Amino acid sequence: MKHIVAVQAVVTADLFDREPTAAELDAIEREMPVILAGVELLDAQIIALNHIPNELDTRRIRRAHRRVLAARRELANQAADAHRDGAA
Repeated sequence: MKHIVAVQAVVTADLFDREPTAAELDAIEREMPVILAGVELLDAQIIALNHIPNELDTRRIRRAHRRVLAARRELANQAADAHRDGAA
């Protein structure tokens, strides 16, 4: 059996071996309300999976879904405002 190995060590760092840049951290911070709303929706859906969904579960999921949509809308509006201000 013949083994194939790298002749040289990797010279450049892998893309996944680095810390996030300031711009990436800022983007995560801007998207955090959408992320948290999505986690809340997922939690509500998981709770509803543990038993037969009742009206309270349905309302909880619907409310969490509205929060996700509102957070996405707010993020889109902020991006549009930033784009418009940058283009002006």
